[in-house]
Amino acid sequence: MDKLSVFTGNAHRKLAEDICGYLGIPLGDALVGRFSDGEIRVKINENVRGKDVFVIQPTCPPANDNLMELLIMIDALKRASAKRITAVMPYYGYARQDRKDQPRVPITAKLVANLLTTAGADRVLTMDLHAGQIQGFFDIPVDNLYAINVFISFLKEMNIPDLTVVSPDVGGIKMARAYAKKMGAGLAIVDKRRISPDQTEAMNILGEVKGRNLVIIDDIVATGGSLIEAVSALKKAGAKDIYAMVTHGVLAKDALEKIDRSELKMLFVSDTIPQKEHPKLKVVSVASLFAEAIKRIHWEVSISCLFDQVVR
Repeated sequence: MDKLSVFTGNAHRKLAEDICGYLGIPLGDALVGRFSDGEIRVKINENVRGKDVFVIQPTCPPANDNLMELLIMIDALKRASAKRITAVMPYYGYARQDRKDQPRVPITAKLVANLLTTAGADRVLTMDLHAGQIQGFFDIPVDNLYAINVFISFLKEMNIPDLTVVSPDVGGIKMARAYAKKMGAGLAIVDKRRISPDQTEAMNILGEVKGRNLVIIDDIVATGGSLIEAVSALKKAGAKDIYAMVTHGVLAKDALEKIDRSELKMLFVSDTIPQKEHPKLKVVSVASLFAEAIKRIHWEVSISCLFDQVVR
């Protein structure tokens, strides 16, 4: 492990420290600050020549600052002669624009992939990409971890009776079905129509939810509009307690206020993004999963087993 180094920017230092705690190594010493005009200043304060370096930096809000920090850190490490640089992005920002679904719109997921490669990243480690095909935007290896096993372990400990797993839209059926299969639970789908990028209207519910306890499964909650709309529709259909498990809790604008006013009993999110304390918010750590993946990548062994087992 003496050839392994882990660094982080300012996006989520606690997660990086937790990962290093599991690995049993100190967090790398780097200055990541600002010049007087606001430009990002980076200096690596230790020798990384010939080392296997991992940079932990989710591109969560403020997305532009965190992305630029990551790119500049990769460039600094490359120029410092690091042997291999892995960008560890627990939350891969700019992923929601992954195709041209309207005229004259960008494909930002591909743009970010190009920026990372040009900066000098040799591989990427991330979790629950918004669309699996984003892996194909890279010409370098991409390991996409899944939060399902961490959440499933937590869900089983809750021992919720009469459980049905709910997908908040048609696109999330595959993920919801995986949860339902592992839990031996029922499956339901909320059919919705998107009015704007941040607003949806629930239309129909497919599946039996009346008199059932529900857990809504999704990869990201941004403003909370879609989630709250789904909760409202499910409650009207006769559901009992409703929970939600979401990998990436962006929770922008007044999302927490919306959740507080809603009939959602509890929102579970992973710590891919730093969170504020809230009575309806429970953070489930994925640090051990990332630590195990980093260790296996460093040792050049398969990480495919992490897709099938619970890592504590």
